[in-house]
Amino acid sequence: MTTLNINGTAHQVDASNQKPLLWVLRDELAMTGTKFGCGAALCGACTVHVDGLPVRSCVTPAAALEGRKITTIEAIGDHPLGKKVQQAWEELNVPQCGYCQSGQVMAAVALLASTPKPSDTDIDQAMSGNICRCGMYPRIRAAIHSVAQGGAKK
Repeated sequence: MTTLNINGTAHQVDASNQKPLLWVLRDELAMTGTKFGCGAALCGACTVHVDGLPVRSCVTPAAALEGRKITTIEAIGDHPLGKKVQQAWEELNVPQCGYCQSGQVMAAVALLASTPKPSDTDIDQAMSGNICRCGMYPRIRAAIHSVAQGGAKK
C-alpha cells in the first residue's frame, strides 16, 4: 500500500511501482476530472500538480509520489489563484468541448503561480504541452491575461 496526499487528504492506494497516478485517481479514487488523452505525456489532459508543479499523471508512477503534495482539478478551485483561473475560464467561455480543460486550467495555475504577469511568449511556452483540439488557444491566452491583470475577482 502507498499513502498519497491528494488534495490535502491522505489516501491509501494499491499502486504497483509502475501504475500511473492517472489510473489511481480515476479508477481507485473516482476522481475523474483528470482526463486520459494520449498516455504518453504529449497532450496535457492529465496534468495535475505535484508540490505545485505541473506533472503529467499518465506517465508518473503513483508510488513515486509518496510524501509529495498532489493537487487535482477537483481541488484547484479551493485555492485563490485556482478559483480566479476557473472564473476567468467561465467568464471568457474558454471551453468548447471541454475535454482538455482540466489540464489547461492546471497548467495555467502553475504558470500564474510562478509568473504572475506572463507575456504572450511565457503563456505560449508554459501552455505548449497542452493540446486543445477545438483551438481555444486565443481564449486560453485571454483568460490567463485576465487573471494576471486582476480580472476574475469573485
